[in-house]
Amino acid sequence: MHITKHAQSCLLIEVEGVKLLTDIGSYSTEVPDVSGLSCVLITHEHQDHLDLEKLQTVLSQNPEAKVITHAAVGEKLTEAGIAWTSIEPGETVEVNGVSIESFGTEHAVIYGSSPCRNTGFLIAGKLFMPGDALHDVPNKQVDILALPTGGPWHKMSEAIDYAKKVNPRIAFPIHDAMYTESYKQTSIPRWIGGQLEAVGITFTNLAEGESGEF
Repeated sequence: MHITKHAQSCLLIEVEGVKLLTDIGSYSTEVPDVSGLSCVLITHEHQDHLDLEKLQTVLSQNPEAKVITHAAVGEKLTEAGIAWTSIEPGETVEVNGVSIESFGTEHAVIYGSSPCRNTGFLIAGKLFMPGDALHDVPNKQVDILALPTGGPWHKMSEAIDYAKKVNPRIAFPIHDAMYTESYKQTSIPRWIGGQLEAVGITFTNLAEGESGEF
């Protein structure tokens, strides 16, 4: 699996010859230049995960790409004239032979009640992207975890404990656009990576714009 990290939670994933893009949002200063895209996955409706203008640009360049998400995001896509495919909690869909499994229903609480729906995606039975939540653990072994490391709802200790519960072979940081580059390169590996490495989870500090083979 080849993964390229863009801003916040936007990932370009290439597996078995299939290209998938996740959560293209407002922190992306440039629209990822990608062709041959099969699918766009959207975890929830917040603007840092769903920028309709950027999504429309990606789809204009990849007219065959499906958009897969839940009904709450789907309402916004329908209003914008964007076709979408529904995935509900516990469901699995296939995109050109690559499985996409849905886990969880709720965004992490920022304050008061939960603000919106959230879907985590297990991609190709290998990579888990939880969206903005640290409470949904797939009922199967996860090989790679895209671990949220920041946000108004985020607590560092909860992220570390969550990663330990998921217990992947390897983890890398997402949802980190709020941090300075210095913090991303020093504090995240120290605070999170050190704790995970101590229990046998490899932490790869994948930076924005970087790619890795997993």
